[in-house]
Amino acid sequence: MRSTRFLALVVLAAGVAAPASAFVQDGCGAGDCRSCHSLSKNEAENILKGLVHEVLSVEFSDVPGLWVVDVEDQRGRRGPVYIDFSKRYVITGNVLEVATRENLTRRRMIELNRIDPSRIPLDDALVIGDPAAEKKIVVFTDPDCPYCRKLHPELRKAVERRPGVAFYVKMFPIKKTSREKAKTIVCTRSLDLLDRAMEGKELPPPGCETDQIEKNLELGRSIGVRSTPTLVFPDGRVIPGAKSADKILLLLDEGAAPPRKESRAGPPRAVSR
Repeated sequence: MRSTRFLALVVLAAGVAAPASAFVQDGCGAGDCRSCHSLSKNEAENILKGLVHEVLSVEFSDVPGLWVVDVEDQRGRRGPVYIDFSKRYVITGNVLEVATRENLTRRRMIELNRIDPSRIPLDDALVIGDPAAEKKIVVFTDPDCPYCRKLHPELRKAVERRPGVAFYVKMFPIKKTSREKAKTIVCTRSLDLLDRAMEGKELPPPGCETDQIEKNLELGRSIGVRSTPTLVFPDGRVIPGAKSADKILLLLDEGAAPPRKESRAGPPRAVSR
């Protein structure tokens, strides 16, 4: 999957070699070094002046010794950067939690860039599952995308395991070579032809004139779809990449659960949000 990164890719392994206790060896309040450090939103704005368009919030990072600062760029895209306790260094890139291999930066970017799913028209979508299903997941796909072909059978598996879920598949042909196939699928609204395309088989030429493909591409760009496949969950998370049926259902359940509690900045004096 090809995807445009908002932030530079830098894998940060802070805290791997040195445990959190290393930050509190010489005092620092009641055994927590964060009690000695503060970063206001205004300070963060001064540090990041000229680097970002807007600072949205500041709080302590899960990584000891860093604040995580949510920012927005000139295009309205949101994501986190990190400032160390000395306030001398700004770190951009992916923070990975070693124990779980979870990408904390990507998770935060997804949370910050939620959309309103009602913005997505579904009249042109092909439905895999029961159209009356309570949970609707929108899938932006390209008939010639190998990762889309990998995802496609997983959608049917997910529906078999969870009948209360339906997938609304919208044609999003990033590849110019797949435009005609996508148009044929839109014209016929045929799941059989969609299946054939995902199996790498040839399709007949489009039987109608439609601007739906251009509309889908414009819509996708406006809501942050930059690669295929991309799934939009009922809670507004826009998540790129091929996923297994189990992972899709897990992500769906996570969206229905109470939000995960993040590491806060401690006492009100420490951080302005």
